[in-house]
Amino acid sequence: MSLDDANANDAGNPLKDPNNILSKRNIYFDFDSDAVKAEYRPLVEAHAKYLLSHKDAKVIVQGNADERGTREYNLALGQRRSVAVKKALNVLGVQDEQIETVSYGEEKSVGCADEACFSKDRRADIVYQGE
Repeated sequence: MSLDDANANDAGNPLKDPNNILSKRNIYFDFDSDAVKAEYRPLVEAHAKYLLSHKDAKVIVQGNADERGTREYNLALGQRRSVAVKKALNVLGVQDEQIETVSYGEEKSVGCADEACFSKDRRADIVYQGE
């Protein structure tokens, strides 16, 4: 498959359209929090709507934390964040079978050590299986 063929296949895919909210996959959290902020409600709702209309689609919600705290604490915090996003999707009707949760703790850090970087590490990433 050529690059042009791959781009043509992506053209009709809302998950890969940079102008579509579904291309946004990161939900950011406050320090030491697992509460999904109201500003991310439209993003969660868009992914829920997509999952409800594509029953064969599955996502992995990957929880992350910044490097502050112990490894064990950050793994637990990352898991709480991924579960919080899963619960938000469940409330909107998405079935458990379509959602897997995992925590990476601080393992998927953006790689620097200041508040701007830490804020990017405090997130849950929505990853569609097969992408």
